[in-house]
Amino acid sequence: MSGAKPLHPGLFTWPDRSPSLLGSRCLDCGEHAFPGQRSCRACSGQNTQDAELGSTGTLWTWTIQSFMPKAPYCTDETPETFRPYGVGYVELSCGLKVESRLRENTPDQLRIGMPMKLEIITVRKDEQGDDLVTFQFCAAEEMH
Repeated sequence: MSGAKPLHPGLFTWPDRSPSLLGSRCLDCGEHAFPGQRSCRACSGQNTQDAELGSTGTLWTWTIQSFMPKAPYCTDETPETFRPYGVGYVELSCGLKVESRLRENTPDQLRIGMPMKLEIITVRKDEQGDDLVTFQFCAAEEMH
């Protein structure tokens, strides 16, 4: 994406043809964290390193956000143009569950246990007219 930048730097590889979430891993106990942490929430150790967390996972649970959230939610949407979206926890292969916006936005499109994949989406434009991008997950396969 030309003229694009991450809404929050350091959450995913950018720019990358095959984006991956970025976090950290504790070298003492092996616990992963997202976003990355300099100390471990599991063992309180200070021995962490940056880690790519991957781009696929399994939908652990979900809900539908059916009304426009209050601040600090900030998109180009208005209450009139707002469209519902899915929100869920996606369990990554390392075992970490990450909260994410979901592309799918109706109950018949989502089921616990379905395979999910990471994608980069535009949230809004900044003051300079550049696209601000973030991540969301979407179904990795078509549901039948």
